[in-house]
Amino acid sequence: MKLTETFGGVYPALLTPFTKENTVNAKVLKELVEYNIQKGVKGFYVGGSTAEAFLLTEEERMQTYEIVAEQAAGRVKLLAHVGSISTDQAIRFAKRAKELNYDSVSAVCPFYYGFTFDEIKKYYNDIINASEMPMIMYYIPGTSGVKFSTAQIAEILDNDMVIGLKHTSSEYFALEQVKTKFQDKVIFNGFDEMFLCGLSMGADGGIGSTYNYMAEKFIKIHKLFKENKMAEALAEQREANRIIKILIEVGGMQMNKVVLCQMGFDFGNARAPFAELTDAQKQYIKTEVTDKL
Repeated sequence: MKLTETFGGVYPALLTPFTKENTVNAKVLKELVEYNIQKGVKGFYVGGSTAEAFLLTEEERMQTYEIVAEQAAGRVKLLAHVGSISTDQAIRFAKRAKELNYDSVSAVCPFYYGFTFDEIKKYYNDIINASEMPMIMYYIPGTSGVKFSTAQIAEILDNDMVIGLKHTSSEYFALEQVKTKFQDKVIFNGFDEMFLCGLSMGADGGIGSTYNYMAEKFIKIHKLFKENKMAEALAEQREANRIIKILIEVGGMQMNKVVLCQMGFDFGNARAPFAELTDAQKQYIKTEVTDKL
């Protein structure tokens, strides 16, 4: 089976629930995983930006991999985000993902220090060689500050062990060019509000934060697109975007957790320095989002 068929589809980028003691809430994370498996998601992206990965300790990141693997029990695809500024740390994460039988790892480009392209390319190769795990490159220039040309992305994808790309960018011409060159590699759209755009330019599926609580909308968009029912797919994307517009207004990480809490999942608050939303904001979310899901 082709990689695009094996991996293509809708993947929630899982959030991390916290207890009142500010520890990872394993029970609630398992509940969310099961909730989305029952909705029919293809798999989960574990430990990514949406998981507050860079606000977790190394032990906590490992713990989330373990919790999700235990609950999923081989029923869906699991992608472990192992990205770190440190190659050594990323390798430790990748080796643990391999032990837990994850299907692939993924990594954001190392950031902050202004690494060269050759250094970043070596970072990916080092993780792959040390862990013997397939890699999905996580390209998110808006937050990582790392911007590549299409040719540079292609150079990383030339490695047979780099099986795909998580493209969190509005540069859809670049996505189309990469997909045209690497038709057998799996390309994931990263921006929830542009899922249909990504599909139209060749993406095989999507990885997103709002998929945690409205995966069915993106599963439906994907299905309608494949059936060439573009007007209906656009109508569904517009409804998702009505919700995402509110998310952008009040704060994405916080709103995602508030919605899940209002749905009955005790996710707690986002970690500092994220600020807790006001009671008025929470009521606005309940009225305009949660009650309408």
